[in-house]
Amino acid sequence: MQRIFFTLLFWSSILGACTTGAVSSLTVPPSPTEASPALTMTTVPSNPQECGYQWAYKDLPELSSSFQQSIQVLQPKAPANAFAFGENCIHTDGSVIFLAKETDFNITLQVDDLLNESDLGGWSLKVMQVIENIPQEQIVGLQPGLVTIIFQSDSDQKVINFYVNQYQALPSGLSNAEIYQALQAPQ
Repeated sequence: MQRIFFTLLFWSSILGACTTGAVSSLTVPPSPTEASPALTMTTVPSNPQECGYQWAYKDLPELSSSFQQSIQVLQPKAPANAFAFGENCIHTDGSVIFLAKETDFNITLQVDDLLNESDLGGWSLKVMQVIENIPQEQIVGLQPGLVTIIFQSDSDQKVINFYVNQYQALPSGLSNAEIYQALQAPQ
């Protein structure tokens, strides 16, 4: 009897979540170069059948500012930003709703040696600690975000791209070099 009760409770909560469809909404002002009205950022379109979809990026100025400040604690001149990646839902009347899929992060760090995988892994670890300390309510979209770290040394550079969940899935106890190698591996 207890098993039936918990099964019914489980399915009721699943069906309830499906029917209520939580919507996350945020109004984003247009950039100074845009002449369009303010765009709405949301995770669920109002009526998906009435949309023309187009991949899009949207600045997250407040998150970018606090993220850059946190990264600059690690390296004072390091540029960093955060932005939303998703789709524009373009209605026939010309109105646009931005549908956020994920929050992505870009960081550029100066390093002494691009071949020192232990150093690069250590920097990757520090960057991820900053990202994981961002309050969840500041992250938009339902998918794990993409992290792009550009390591620069003099005029040379190395770029590493990985998803937040790829980092989170790493086994504990890895050395910094092993972290760097694992993050380079394609998903």
